[in-house]
Amino acid sequence: MNKWIELAGGLVLLIGLILIGWASSVYSWTFLGKDFNLLHSAWIFLKGGIFWLLGGISVILIILGITDLKE
Repeated sequence: MNKWIELAGGLVLLIGLILIGWASSVYSWTFLGKDFNLLHSAWIFLKGGIFWLLGGISVILIILGITDLKE
């Protein structure tokens, strides 16, 4: 695939996601009484990812420290 088509397609998708996330937070998107605030859901997912990333890094550092103590 052409690199420019890939770049343009990625930018269109990214801008579309940003606009959909913004629109779902500004306007009241409800379906069967459920609120679809996608921006809030994305923020919670990002915070959870950062939490587990830092937890994984800390476990790796502990394991590396234990292996250094054995030598």
